[in-house]
Amino acid sequence: MSSENLTDDPHQSSSPLVAQAQEPGMLDLNSSLRVGEDVTLILGADSLLIADESRVHKARCCGLIPTSNAPRSCSISFVYDRCVKAGLNGMRLLMIIESRGSREIPFYNVLSVDLSETKIIIKYARPISKHDISAESLQYAIDNHVPRSKAEAWVERLLNRAYGDAQRNKRLKVLINPFGGKGHAVKSYYNYAEPIFAAAGCKLDVETTQYSGHATEIVAQMDVDAYDAIVCCSGDGLPHEVFNGLAKKPNATEVLSKVAVALLPGGSGNAMAWNLCGTGSVSLAALAVLKGIRTPLDLVSITQGDTRRLSFLSQSYGMIADSDLGTEHLRWMGSARFTYGFMVRLLGKTTYPCDLAFKVEIDNKQEIKDHYLAYKNKKPQARRTGDDGNGDRPSGLPPLKYGTVKDDIPKDWEVVSSDTIGTFYAGNMAIVSANTNFFPASLPSDGLMDMVTIDGTLSLPKVLSIMSAVDKGDFFDIPEVTVRKVSAYRLTPRQSHGFISVDGEKVPFEPFQVEVHPGLGTVLSKSGHLYEAQGPV
Repeated sequence: MSSENLTDDPHQSSSPLVAQAQEPGMLDLNSSLRVGEDVTLILGADSLLIADESRVHKARCCGLIPTSNAPRSCSISFVYDRCVKAGLNGMRLLMIIESRGSREIPFYNVLSVDLSETKIIIKYARPISKHDISAESLQYAIDNHVPRSKAEAWVERLLNRAYGDAQRNKRLKVLINPFGGKGHAVKSYYNYAEPIFAAAGCKLDVETTQYSGHATEIVAQMDVDAYDAIVCCSGDGLPHEVFNGLAKKPNATEVLSKVAVALLPGGSGNAMAWNLCGTGSVSLAALAVLKGIRTPLDLVSITQGDTRRLSFLSQSYGMIADSDLGTEHLRWMGSARFTYGFMVRLLGKTTYPCDLAFKVEIDNKQEIKDHYLAYKNKKPQARRTGDDGNGDRPSGLPPLKYGTVKDDIPKDWEVVSSDTIGTFYAGNMAIVSANTNFFPASLPSDGLMDMVTIDGTLSLPKVLSIMSAVDKGDFFDIPEVTVRKVSAYRLTPRQSHGFISVDGEKVPFEPFQVEVHPGLGTVLSKSGHLYEAQGPV
């Protein structure tokens, strides 16, 4: 279920509730909890159903219960009792209750449950608009006749369905970049994210970064054993710093697999949030982080001179890097600055000479599609809490299989020199910004990057049609768009100045080499398997 399509406000719902028992034994007395005098809480197929029997005016049970044996106003508890006594637990049972008091809360929206001797409080995420939710609660008295053990067991079943494979009560280190995007990250976090985290019972440690690179320093010095995840309220620059802060630990490989990294959108691009949470909304992303499944993520090492850094998202050279980093002075425009920068360079027919060398793994588009489909269909390999990876992992970062940018190019690499490159873009995630699924075949942990090159001498109409195809979803198949799956590459600019972007951040304009480390990092994703993006078709 997409977090962008939550159910209507349960307080305003007037449609019938539908509860289906499709598995043997699913619908039994353990699925319901009597609270107050007239309210029954029911664990449905994918939602918590709340039936107020004082307002029920019509109920039927598919003809399974003779009307002559039913009360005039058939109660929920009566229906359940009769079904269980009749041995109907393993049958497909459809119960439709038409009631003005009917409420329905998807399990995905349930945040926490507080149970005392006298009452039960259910905290949940209530939609307040198409793209926002707020933390709300429902409180009921516990029926005196309900055994404590039954109530506790029911609550545990509800929370199991609400969280599934996700960890409850996460311990979160929250880092906020007050300068990202349009500078609204601090306000957005406290207004839209923190109430959701608090309602879910998370332990929060919040810190605001003060300057570029501050997050790297914070993470490098922090006790990672005290946290389950590091949540960045920022653009993609802060996750980049966090991964590199973890990389500075003596046990870097261990902590990168242990501590998950997540993003609440607070910048211009917010690619990590779009890929892993499927949203650009702070409140919906907060809910997705709560329900997020620990997922292995490929990270890549980038070497320049004597420097080694990690990248989680992308590297670009040419028109895209120029359009992004060359418009830093226009940050007040938000994401529109990229479009402006791109059009200026496009009209000038700018090209970017360079030498490329790469370890190609797949260079046929149909084979890339087949690779994506095979990965999609295999069983997800979610990373368990406390899973530090394989016991034979190195203590620091993994060794570089292909050496650094200073070493000779391996003999089995393909080498391409070009004077007319317009766009070079290598991606580890599918979506690079809202509505821009630039790397549709990209996968979280297949050990490969998607490398896209486009010639810079194409006609203006052709380039515009290529870029518009990104939004339409048919960008991948355009013949002028070259796509390769690579495990490593080296790029050497053949001009004196320009821009190179790594995860949206500026790095020195000099040769660099990239190598993929399969599953080195850990993130929180909705699916635990794929990005929230349309794959190649």
